[in-house]
Amino acid sequence: MSEECTHDCSTCSSNCGSKDPKSLLVAPHPNSKIGKVIGVVSGKGGVGKSMVTDLLAVEFARRGYHCGILDADITGPSIPKAFGITEKAQGNETTIFPVKSKKYGVDIMSINVLLENESDPVVWRGPVIGGTVRQFWSDTLWDNVDYLFVDMPPGTGDVPLTVFQSLPIDGIVIVTSPQELVSMIVAKAVNMAKLMNIPVLGIVENMSYFKCPDCGKEHEIFGSRKVEQVAKEYGIEHTARLPIDPVVATMVDAGEIESIDADALNELADFIEKGENS
Repeated sequence: MSEECTHDCSTCSSNCGSKDPKSLLVAPHPNSKIGKVIGVVSGKGGVGKSMVTDLLAVEFARRGYHCGILDADITGPSIPKAFGITEKAQGNETTIFPVKSKKYGVDIMSINVLLENESDPVVWRGPVIGGTVRQFWSDTLWDNVDYLFVDMPPGTGDVPLTVFQSLPIDGIVIVTSPQELVSMIVAKAVNMAKLMNIPVLGIVENMSYFKCPDCGKEHEIFGSRKVEQVAKEYGIEHTARLPIDPVVATMVDAGEIESIDADALNELADFIEKGENS
């Protein structure tokens, strides 16, 4: 324990053995009914973490589950745009009602469905951001949600720690890209999950290759793939590789994420679904 400990664990980022992680969990809205909570994390920004979150939610919605997305990336929210959502969340004194996606009815709560203008910057300090994330969990009515996917802030700092401690995360999916440096950053995410006793369900290597539309050959533009090597090193069984696809990028920008088929994530989705039903 630090000599400067204030004994207020709710604002402490120290890895102190004297505190019980479960004691910091925040209660959900009293009328919420939530099944599994799956975090999607990355060691750094810009690797496609939000897109993987979206695609997993859409895949499970296609399988007949009611899904939700809690956008915990307060300073870099992108979930509403990918779903083509422009309307604002409604609420009253005690409850925030998430916005539903148009095709599959995915419940979505993001700072951008609360801001007057989606381009307004969120210039807040860490404790305020952490408090907002907790409110997205405790004040939002997640009504009969089978799978709630949490788009985590990148990195292993204060806000991701707040999410890990405040929400009952059942497991995480790590998103990375092929560069060697990112493999090292993945290790930080894996080790953080271990410290918090949260299982790593799989690793997704985004931008893994580009498939030539003319000859069909796969080109590893950002270097040879390393996802299997990293997964083996840390005992993670399930991996997936997503290509660089300009069509997908265009569809995301157009708010048509629900029309994208991401077959490469099917095996990982099967494993998560099996864990739920076992």
